[in-house]
Amino acid sequence: MKIAKCLTFFPILFITALFISGCSNEEAASDQKKPETITYQSEAGEIEVPADPQRVVILGGYAGNVIDLGVNIVGVDQYAKMNPLIEDELKNVPVVSDDDIEQIIELQPDLIIGLSKTKNIDKLQEIAPTVTYTYGKLDYLEQHIEIGKLLNKQKEAEAWVGDYKKRATELGEEVRATIGEDATVTVLENADKQLYLYGNGWGRGTGILYQEMGLKMPKKVQEVTAKDGYFPVSAEVLPEYIGDYLILSKNPDYDSAFMQTDTYKNTPAVQNNRVLELNTREVYSNDPITAEYLLTEFETFFLETQ
Repeated sequence: MKIAKCLTFFPILFITALFISGCSNEEAASDQKKPETITYQSEAGEIEVPADPQRVVILGGYAGNVIDLGVNIVGVDQYAKMNPLIEDELKNVPVVSDDDIEQIIELQPDLIIGLSKTKNIDKLQEIAPTVTYTYGKLDYLEQHIEIGKLLNKQKEAEAWVGDYKKRATELGEEVRATIGEDATVTVLENADKQLYLYGNGWGRGTGILYQEMGLKMPKKVQEVTAKDGYFPVSAEVLPEYIGDYLILSKNPDYDSAFMQTDTYKNTPAVQNNRVLELNTREVYSNDPITAEYLLTEFETFFLETQ
């Protein structure tokens, strides 16, 4: 009888022991903290950065990338602050520059992102891990993946890039079938007493148009922008560079009187109503938010208004 009781009691003890062991293993696993930092391979070499950054300062160009990946920004450059596409997300974020060392210290960033030409790098590195990029070294999609690596969100970045590439390529095929494989597109911007042509990969939608969508740049524009990515021109010679279609990055801060000249008005693109005017503040960047906006604008322009 005692043996029977023991045998009955043994399974209970065994199950209890397994339960306690399982709980102990779960507690041990939960006690193992996730790494606080990751090693990122920057242009300047390996650098330890937060695995889950919470307070990022942007000193040039990449605010849209960081916002798209859901990471908090506590300080931003003035150009990003002026961008209507992300003004809501940056509403309460102060403007900072690479000269505002004291202000950046007060913001207590755990990561700083800038450009290779950013000043005071040594001082910034004393405040928080500082990573810079050379503008144009990577195309806009590669750059987003690189930002994803930095923020420990590479999978999210790669997922967007793959999906966007597919959609932009498909749109390009449809556009070329509509306007012709040989149709050319020029990207032009007005600045202070100067006009600029933009080549491949210098914002203003150039990467999308010429890379993913596969549209053609006028040969002469391609030649003059090959070295620097952009080229200054005068209003008098515009007919030499404006292709069948014109994407006009219109800067509200500068004069656009050239648009009233006969030289401009008599170009085939203007006469055939093949000009898409965009706000420079919205389109100078190469981030996913801008890219999504431009894809919609290009679809409407090339397919619905022609």
